[in-house]
Amino acid sequence: MTSAAPDAAAPATTTPEGGTTSDAEAPDAAAPDAAVPSRCKVTDTSVSCTHVVTRLVAGTAARDVYWQTPATPPPAGGYPVVVLYQGSYFGPSITWGELTPSTAYGGFHQGRLQAMLLDNGFTVIAPEAAAGVAWQTNSAVPYELSTDKDVIDKLLAAIAKGEFGPANLTRLYATGISSGGYMSSRMAVSHPGKFRALAIQSASYATCLGAVCSIPSSLPADHPPTLFLHGALDTTVPLSTAERYYDKLVASGFETSKIVDDAAGHEWLAVSPVRITEWFVNH
Repeated sequence: MTSAAPDAAAPATTTPEGGTTSDAEAPDAAAPDAAVPSRCKVTDTSVSCTHVVTRLVAGTAARDVYWQTPATPPPAGGYPVVVLYQGSYFGPSITWGELTPSTAYGGFHQGRLQAMLLDNGFTVIAPEAAAGVAWQTNSAVPYELSTDKDVIDKLLAAIAKGEFGPANLTRLYATGISSGGYMSSRMAVSHPGKFRALAIQSASYATCLGAVCSIPSSLPADHPPTLFLHGALDTTVPLSTAERYYDKLVASGFETSKIVDDAAGHEWLAVSPVRITEWFVNH
């Protein structure tokens, strides 16, 4: 993955209706109340959150899962839950450490996202990819035969059992960057009816890989509302591949939205924490 400067100009947001707005004008609706307790320390130069690491064993696979619940008491139905899928070679052992603006791939903004989600009442769960490298959603191994399928099935069952804190199973969300973005799309394809909304950062459809991307003629009938965030200068996952997926969702009548930063490459956008949190709060 390649990195670009995090202080890019405000990106444009494209809606299915074709309108655009600038993030310079967008309200910071997801900003936490300073009086609310937090699991995280966030400054202009550093972000870190306390967390728990749980070893998850599923079939032949054993993966670490990094997670945290909000500091506030759970609602009656349990916390809404965000599953956050790592990018290639950029697993939760890195992204749940102390992150700074110099962290690769806009990792500082992933840290801000984790903090903002927690401060807005979401449990955040970040499982490791296979060998800590990448997800198998678009590999030579069919997903149904992959260890990832075993791990995610086991993870979803553990969430339902309350092993990651009290969870509202009607409010389950997924997001991730690059390989993790493809894996977020995989939730719509192979885990139908489980996820309420998705946010895909610097990626496209579940089976796409970089510039090689074919969107199927028909999408899952219950495809969740999906937010796309992408840098126009991304050479690892070209913007055009995400736009094909977005266009297919629009043409099929699914709720979707797209944010493109003209100055960003293959990285979390500076606006991603606010926009993703708002997307999940509003769904």
